[in-house]
Amino acid sequence: MAKFALNKSSLQRERERLKLLERLLPSLDLKRRQLLLELNRALDLLQQGREALAALQSDIGRQLPMLAEEDIDVAGLVRLEDVVMGQENVVGVRLPVLQDISFSIAPYSFLAKPAWVDVLVQRLQEAVAFRVRLAVAQKRVEILQQAVRRMTQRVNLFEKILIPQAKQNIKKIQIYLGDAERAAVVRAKLAKMKRQAGAAAGEGSRR
Repeated sequence: MAKFALNKSSLQRERERLKLLERLLPSLDLKRRQLLLELNRALDLLQQGREALAALQSDIGRQLPMLAEEDIDVAGLVRLEDVVMGQENVVGVRLPVLQDISFSIAPYSFLAKPAWVDVLVQRLQEAVAFRVRLAVAQKRVEILQQAVRRMTQRVNLFEKILIPQAKQNIKKIQIYLGDAERAAVVRAKLAKMKRQAGAAAGEGSRR
């Protein structure tokens, strides 16, 4: 803990510091609660995305049961070509935003491949897009979790350390100044009594 002078100037500075800390704390706590709200939303969206992907995979299995046949080669039909990302500012935190996804479709012969391959290509694109969105959603959750941790640490720093410390410093200075003032009064009284005693002794000797 930094040393501070036990005087009135230091007392004024500590009082001003306390006022500033107490003024900043509500805004920090508000931001922490806003971040928590955004984190809960992001977690909900992530869970919804996972459930949607599971449902899509189940639909693909029901719609295209022929994929289970080992002699059907569909590898490389759909390839993720490009992912365009952006950013958005949410409560002062920069979060990734998926802007666009592009695919490349491997050329295939309509005669060599069964008719349902067209449906498969479409569903594969949907599944890959879902996975990309899930990855972005997961990243948003991780960033928000980190932001919530940092903001919670700042709030705790203010509530549990800085504000109590400032109050303790103020109390310590006030006690010191009070003791010093009382000591000064006592010294003044003693000096007065000494002067009075000296004056009385002088008068007695003159008599």
